[in-house]
This record gives sequence, structure tokens and C-alpha cells, in this order.
Amino acid sequence: MATIRDVATLAGVSAGTVSNVLNRPSYVRAETRERVMQAIAELEFIPDQRSRQFRPGRTHTIGISVAELGNPFFVDVALGAEEVCRENDLGVVLCNSGYDPTLESHNLDLLVQQRVQGIIITPVDENSSRLESLKDRGVPMVFVDRVGDDRDVWSVGVDDREGGRLAARHLVDRGHRRIAFLGHPHRSPKVKLRYQGAREVVNQSDGDITLELVSAASWTVEEGRRVGAQLAARPGDKRPTAVFCANDMLALGLTQELLRNGLSVPGDIAVVGYDDIEWAGVGAVPLTTISQPRTLLGRTAVEMMIRLINRSGPLPEANHIILKPELVVRDSA
Repeated sequence: MATIRDVATLAGVSAGTVSNVLNRPSYVRAETRERVMQAIAELEFIPDQRSRQFRPGRTHTIGISVAELGNPFFVDVALGAEEVCRENDLGVVLCNSGYDPTLESHNLDLLVQQRVQGIIITPVDENSSRLESLKDRGVPMVFVDRVGDDRDVWSVGVDDREGGRLAARHLVDRGHRRIAFLGHPHRSPKVKLRYQGAREVVNQSDGDITLELVSAASWTVEEGRRVGAQLAARPGDKRPTAVFCANDMLALGLTQELLRNGLSVPGDIAVVGYDDIEWAGVGAVPLTTISQPRTLLGRTAVEMMIRLINRSGPLPEANHIILKPELVVRDSA
């Protein structure tokens, strides 16, 4: 039976590098990882799963990995989580992934090295194989806001399809017939659900109502501005009379650019956002939006984690909590 040293010799690396490939892959260059994995396959090496099982430290500390702290939505989720940690005398190690899957993988490796009790994560890529490998090692994990396709994890999220319905129903009830959805449903399961909810309302409504999909390359204010300039350049009869944005950052950027180009919000184009971040109500045109219970998401995640780390025996079966969104009507729509 091949050993880790046999793999190291064949790959031309140290045994420590082989161990890093198996346990901390973000620490190893891609070409080296590939060479080691080829050696593992050639030798039919089977790692000792007992040595790879997660062993938390004695200090009660929870790791929180956030997709992007530049987005106030994730800040509020982290603050909600930190509140419950403080109430329960739990330490917190907070990591920002900056929407970068490589950085996220590195952060997860660091948290495991710190031997945290468990990891709460708003993942950059909810279907990442790295997340699956941590689960297989027995790392207690709670997913917040974004959950992978297999959903065999503990998670807390919001009913995004219902959020899409709320936004579209509000616009239809206000008499809009040319509605656009600004987002990237092909890249994000959450955005896809929001779009599907809006599509359901439009399809079920009486009259000639259209829902145009306007693709967004990111979630940012800058991207909202870019799309705002494009819409403003269209002839009036070719523009949507309302835009439902996949998040508030896009909606704020869109509104700003429409106003800069001399259009009225909501007179020429109504705008609806999603999240209800703190900035939503303080813009030049206070934003109508779909509110997610951001702080409650973080608090609920820590409460779930406490149940996981206080368990006896193996990890229990998956448990999912779905919270409800709410429509918040302001001046933009």
C-alpha cells in the first residue's frame, strides 16, 4: 500500500506538501497540486481518513467567512452573528473573501488551522468542492444566504422566490407594463430565484406585460451606473418604465445614473432594490426595496452553530431555516 512519502517521491515534493494538497490546497501552487494529484492517482494512494478528521481547539471560537464586506448586507449579517457570539462568550474570527474563490479557500484553511469550533459562511461559490471536503472532514458548518445544490448542510436563508414575487406584484399593481429585471440569474442561484418569482407574477397577470432581463456583470454600484447610462440612452418608448434590481447596490447606482442623465425616478423609471441595506432609505430618492432580515440571518446562524458544537456524536442531518422577505415602499417606486 502506497504511503504519503511514496506520493511525495513520485511527485518530487516533500511529504508536507502532499499533506497541504490534501488538507490546505490553497497553500500549494496549482501546478504542484496537479502533480501531486497525478501521483496519488497513479499510486492509488488512499489517505488515512482518521488523521484528516477535524479536531477543534479548546478555545470556544467561531470562524465567520463573508463573501464581501464591501457590501453592507454582509456586514449586517456578520454583526448579527457577532451579537449572539458575544452573548454566549464565543470568540469570533472574521474573514473577508472579497468575492474571490481562491481567497475564500485560503481563509477556510486559516480557520481550520486556528482550530475554530465551527465555520459560518456566506460562500462566494456555494457549490465549491472545497466546502464539500470540509464537510466530509467533520467541520461543523452553517451556510448563510447561499446554499449549494445538494443542500446537505445546515443553513439559514431567505425565500428569494417570494421576494421576487413581492417586487413584481408591487410594480404591476402600480400600473407598469414594461418591467426590467437587472441581475445575473445565470450566475447566481439566489438571483435566479428572484427572477423566477418576478417572472411568475408577470406571466400570471392580465394584460400585455413584459419582463426584460438586463444582464449585470456584478452586484456593485458601479455596475448599476453602467446599466443606468445604457437605459438612459434608449428612446423613451424602448425603455422599461420600472426596473427590479437583484440587490440594493445595483439599484442605488442605477438611480444615481438615471438622475444624472436628467430622468425622473420614479416618474420616468421606477426602481426597486433588494436587501434593504442601511443606505437604501437615505439616497436622493429613498429606495423601495425587498427587505431581508439581515441581522436575524446572522443571529440564527450562530444559534444553529451552538447546537452543532454542543452535540454529542457525529454531525446531525441537515437542517434548513427559511426566513420571509418583506416589501418596503419608499419613493423610488
